[in-house]
Amino acid sequence: MGWLFYTDRRVQTYADEKAEIARLCTFESDTRKTELIKSCKVGSTWYAAARVTSIDGSPVEDATYVTDVDGSITFGAVFLTRYDDGCWGYKDMEESTGPNESRAPLALIALLSDLKDPDSYAQDWRQRCRDWASIPDYEEGDKIKLAAPVTLTDGSTCQIVTATHYRRGRQKRRCYRIEETGGLVRLSKASLAGSELLSSAKGAASPVLAEFLAGRN
Repeated sequence: MGWLFYTDRRVQTYADEKAEIARLCTFESDTRKTELIKSCKVGSTWYAAARVTSIDGSPVEDATYVTDVDGSITFGAVFLTRYDDGCWGYKDMEESTGPNESRAPLALIALLSDLKDPDSYAQDWRQRCRDWASIPDYEEGDKIKLAAPVTLTDGSTCQIVTATHYRRGRQKRRCYRIEETGGLVRLSKASLAGSELLSSAKGAASPVLAEFLAGRN
């Protein structure tokens, strides 16, 4: 399915978007009912968990999902969104169709029904979401070794960096100090995948704290 844009501009705010995602995930046929149970926005992408139940209360049978103990199934959906000339649009995908965007929070993944095929697109998508969530969120002063050297715009590389920040106006922005040169670089979260914490800012106790702890031993 391609992109669908709302030319009436009825979707303008975060609340409007959230309400529209809920509406798109809520529908009913003669035999089944689908309702949204959780949604969240990461960047410009909405992730949703939608539960399917039978109208007559019988267990839902599905080729992709294992039926939950209450007789329902819950599947994941991805909504790519963007604004074009003030008009909001979306492109929706069910998890089993292999969406590229894979940053759904673990709390949402935990709501989804088990999959019958361990090698399915949906299984791969869920694992990519877990891999993304497992990337550490380093703190100021943490010394890090990247899984592989990163090539910079000047052709040089860096692999050992320390988390720090710089300021732009009133905003504090994360960057990393290169161990070899002392220069600063911005790194995407994806480039931190598989990285290793060499030393923690939390582990470096201040002299005052060290003296306090020594006095207790």
